[in-house]
Amino acid sequence: MAERGLSRRRFLGATAALGAVTFFSMTPVSRSIAAALSPTASSLLGFKAVPASTADTIVVPEGYQVERLISWGDPLFADVAEFSNQLHKNTAANQKRQFGDNNDGMSFFPVDQQTAILAVNNEYTNYELMFEHQGKNMTAADVDYAQAAHGVSIITLTKQAQGWRFDRNGRFNRRIDASTAMRISGPAQGHALLQTNADPKGEVALGTFNNCANGMTPWGTYLTCEENFNGYFGSDAQVDLSPEFSRYGIAAVDAGYSWYKFDSRFDLGKEPNEPNRFGWVVEIDPHNPSSIPVKRTALGRFKHENAELVIAEDGRVVVYLGDDERGEHIYRFVSRNKYSPTDQTANRDLLDDGELFVAKFNEDGSGEWLSLAYGQNGLTADNGFASQADILIHARLAATQVGATTMDRPEWVAVHPHEPMVFCTLTNNKNRGLKDNQPVGGPNPRAENHYGQIVRWVPSAGQHTAKDFQWDLFLMAGNPDIHGGTLYAGSSNITTDNMFNSPDGIGFDQAGRLWIQSDGNYSNQDDFAGQGNNQMLCADPKTGEVRRFLTGPVACEITGLAFTPDQKTLFVGVQHPGEERVPSSFPFGGDSVARSSVMVITRIDGGVIGA
Repeated sequence: MAERGLSRRRFLGATAALGAVTFFSMTPVSRSIAAALSPTASSLLGFKAVPASTADTIVVPEGYQVERLISWGDPLFADVAEFSNQLHKNTAANQKRQFGDNNDGMSFFPVDQQTAILAVNNEYTNYELMFEHQGKNMTAADVDYAQAAHGVSIITLTKQAQGWRFDRNGRFNRRIDASTAMRISGPAQGHALLQTNADPKGEVALGTFNNCANGMTPWGTYLTCEENFNGYFGSDAQVDLSPEFSRYGIAAVDAGYSWYKFDSRFDLGKEPNEPNRFGWVVEIDPHNPSSIPVKRTALGRFKHENAELVIAEDGRVVVYLGDDERGEHIYRFVSRNKYSPTDQTANRDLLDDGELFVAKFNEDGSGEWLSLAYGQNGLTADNGFASQADILIHARLAATQVGATTMDRPEWVAVHPHEPMVFCTLTNNKNRGLKDNQPVGGPNPRAENHYGQIVRWVPSAGQHTAKDFQWDLFLMAGNPDIHGGTLYAGSSNITTDNMFNSPDGIGFDQAGRLWIQSDGNYSNQDDFAGQGNNQMLCADPKTGEVRRFLTGPVACEITGLAFTPDQKTLFVGVQHPGEERVPSSFPFGGDSVARSSVMVITRIDGGVIGA
């Protein structure tokens, strides 16, 4: 079964019909092999790989340099107080105008030759690092502070002699947090399940949080994706929770944030519809600090990882979406209307009208997109779906109804810049093979999968709007030193020199290098011995070679990446160094509090990153 999933012959045979497609005549599929079988040296990767590391620092290849751009708590405006290592001195009022915590996905927007915007997600908070009481004695003021650290930070960059730097006086600087007003748009706008006491029309939500990964549009807007929103809700009252809430992980006991104790809209006993207003993709105009963010309900409600947008050959917008939970699914949105390269204003509502699909992966390497349109595939009132809005609000249940494939935690999706080829990280899944709805097989070939893999597919005739696709596995992460000769060693392009676990963030540069970031077990013991801290790797999709490019500090996740248009500067995120009080003082050293940060990487000779 694993050989079928990794078979070069099958993948190439399935895509043979694409021979006439321009993309593949330039770079034939015969060179885009299923990398797990026969990796070869790559001319695309021009750096010397770095070894695994357990040091409390960032390590980059010879000839590269890394600098700190901005960290949690840094002021975004000249009149705001600095972050204090005396934690009791930090306040919500300051945090609302400081860089948020746990930076994740990010996008770079050029303004002119000397100015740019970096939009950065701020996913969540670590109470053990944020409060002296480590979250054990939360107050209303503490909750306000935590809410202010979530959301999105938009910062102005200026190009100086030494490179791109944050401008504290920049005109684009903005903080969006858990209380920022947002318009609800699309088919679910005004639905009864989105109506609350504060918003009886169901049209204006307050805030965005647990913003994981991201996307950007060709009309200049930023897409931020709400992921594990469920953990912020709870109640001390006896509440009758629906099966729909159970599917989304919403329970009377929260994840320890304590928001519901001091903010009634997070109390399920008082505002039972509030959770339905989260789990969406939010569109933000980073060029206008006074613009109102928009929750685009046509893209479905689930635990979004990122939103990878591509313009199809017929001009329609296609957005690929992963739902990051064990046994959940991969989705695709196709807009009804076409993108206009000459009228950007006309593009602003393209994400409100279209069709949502969910993926089914077959054992033979074929796949299809199953429509989540009302009235199709059993999505009717008889099965609990009274309208398209019902389907979108409960997209997970709709995906189950139509028979979508359960996956090993679908995370980021990335589309190759020159070929109609799509990659998705499946980070891990301890339930694979143990739960009835998560059998071993297809793109999920290992039981109790704690290493993860990357699935790749090519749409029929190279059209991202096509109903069908062919898939293979680009790689399986693993540990060949511990599990040699088994599936848990990983695919053959995984070696002692580049092994890792839990692929998470991915993205392409313009040359077609695939950059892979990990968010996994950093114990460096047992199954993970020799893998060290979380890291960032670079792969050549044509040859299958994978090299380790960067290692992060202690107890961090490496997440978020953005290139400048000239490909000579790379922004990379370091999230939650020192989580769970693992000793770390990154990035300032000494006895400072460990702080999530965005780092800037350049080549000393000024060349292209990775080349």
